[in-house]
Amino acid sequence: MLDIKFIRENPDVVKNAIKVKQLEGTVDIDELLQVDSELQKITKELDELRRQRNELDKKIKFEKDLEKKKPFIEEASQLKPKINETENKYKELKEKFDALMLWVPNVPADDVPIGEDESGNVEIRVVGEKPEFDFEPKTHVDLIENLKLADTKRGTKIAGFRGYFVTGKGAILEQAILRYAYDFMVEQGFTAMNVPVMVKKEWLVGTGYFPWGQEDHYSVEDDLALVGTAEVSLTSYYANEVLKEEDLPVKLMGISPCFRREVGSHGKDTRGIFRVHYFNKVEQVVLLPASEDLTREWHDRMLGYAEQILQNLNLPYHVLLMCTGDMGAGQRKKYDIEVWFSGQGKYRETHSDSYFLDFQARRLNMKYVDKDGNKKYVYTLNNTVAATPRLLAGLIENYQQKDGSVVVPEVLRKYTGFDVIEPE
Repeated sequence: MLDIKFIRENPDVVKNAIKVKQLEGTVDIDELLQVDSELQKITKELDELRRQRNELDKKIKFEKDLEKKKPFIEEASQLKPKINETENKYKELKEKFDALMLWVPNVPADDVPIGEDESGNVEIRVVGEKPEFDFEPKTHVDLIENLKLADTKRGTKIAGFRGYFVTGKGAILEQAILRYAYDFMVEQGFTAMNVPVMVKKEWLVGTGYFPWGQEDHYSVEDDLALVGTAEVSLTSYYANEVLKEEDLPVKLMGISPCFRREVGSHGKDTRGIFRVHYFNKVEQVVLLPASEDLTREWHDRMLGYAEQILQNLNLPYHVLLMCTGDMGAGQRKKYDIEVWFSGQGKYRETHSDSYFLDFQARRLNMKYVDKDGNKKYVYTLNNTVAATPRLLAGLIENYQQKDGSVVVPEVLRKYTGFDVIEPE
């Protein structure tokens, strides 16, 4: 969340952030500031009443003469209901204030383009050569069926709409992609983790996925929910803790299943294994000292890790700077990577790289002590390393051959044990 002091001093900036992020109607900043003003007032009243009570308690405790003590006891008795009433008002206002604060989005960085939707995103570079075929390339939908790399019919039977099995050499290739990405990030000095995928909802609130994205998550009993990304678990790892500046940056990398309802995607990518309700992903998260300049350096560095993996896989892609209307409520700046899908003849999203400043850390109460002994909130970033079966689908489309086979990228062959997947 944002610092309330920043909101008080920059209400128009925050109102504009709500507007350009297409979040109008979710929170009223004027209402928030009114509640904040009332909360400040009642906090002072409550502090004064408690001060008076403490003084009376001292007088009652140290006064030995019973007759002289009686007036203090009477005054304390009259003060008690006032304190109770004021505490109840404070609690009511604080709950309202906290609820409103959770809906206030982060302010986009100055270099983020203004736009209503994906049409406002800006292409910043194109990398790699698109494959050229002397035949009409197939989509992964046909390829996975012909090569028996996945089974969506039985997947739908077992798991419902968008259900799937990845099978045979398809399953081996999928695991190869994940393991290669996993090993690559370990080489970059990231701490590897297998993370919880069923977490307390407070951590989805803390990372900014709730309340905005609640409808796109699967809830389970006992106030738990399934994560849509390992980011939730990784970023929350040090919640309610205080780190030391010398321990930063913290570089975490997690692999996990991910679950998303895909709300709003009705009719999109209904065939194949591109848009699904559950998938596997390797994710990177970095915690930094409170410096936006350093954060932007790491934002680009984390993007570079993902790009290097795609380059090593020889997959063509482009990088987009996301506009205000196509980024999350908590994100300050975001890049997307889209890989070229030869069978579909277009780029498709495979990675998202975001930074938040202290937006998540405030919600998670995650701080560090700087070199001068001051406590500050850490800054957080995250980016996809590799997500399958989406990346698997792109790889299959780009590495297909005229005879219907699919060549395995060279860097993955030590994990697969085979160089090519041929029709049976």
